[in-house]
Amino acid sequence: MTCLTILEYPDPRLRTRAVPVTAVDAPLRDLIDDMFETMYAAKGIGLAATQVNVHRRLLVTDVSEGHTDPRVFINPDILTQDGKAIGQEGCLSVPGYFDDVERAERIRVRALDRDGKPFEAELEGLLAVCVQHEIDHLDGKLFVDYLSDLKRQRVRTKIEKERRLRAEGRAGETSRAPAI
Repeated sequence: MTCLTILEYPDPRLRTRAVPVTAVDAPLRDLIDDMFETMYAAKGIGLAATQVNVHRRLLVTDVSEGHTDPRVFINPDILTQDGKAIGQEGCLSVPGYFDDVERAERIRVRALDRDGKPFEAELEGLLAVCVQHEIDHLDGKLFVDYLSDLKRQRVRTKIEKERRLRAEGRAGETSRAPAI
């Protein structure tokens, strides 16, 4: 398995709309394994293929405490949404920044699993939020798009400054919260 590079905001490739997966085969399962390894190494709970510069409709999640509930969603579609909740979100592609986002409390999703078998699932709580967040990535949308223009510009400025400091070898000069 390989740890992949996660694209960071404002990289324009994050705005690419993913295309449907047409074959669930060994190379796709290798990508799934690499995505899980990447997500776990980054201490995340969800990762969309778009975030690793693969523009196919694929996402992985594991919201469990001990990495005991890995889930794969290939070509996911949200069939229904119910309720509204506002909660803190962060993103591996927007490191160190968290803010309130309104999402549906419960969703019903249809997708293919790791083996290409179709399934539907009722999701709620953190898993529902995570899947909605990752599907947004597949559609070229980021959680910062839910924020005001001013907040979004502050995030962009902060991330660009940290990237510049890292390139200069001075990354420790700014604080950086763990991305989840």
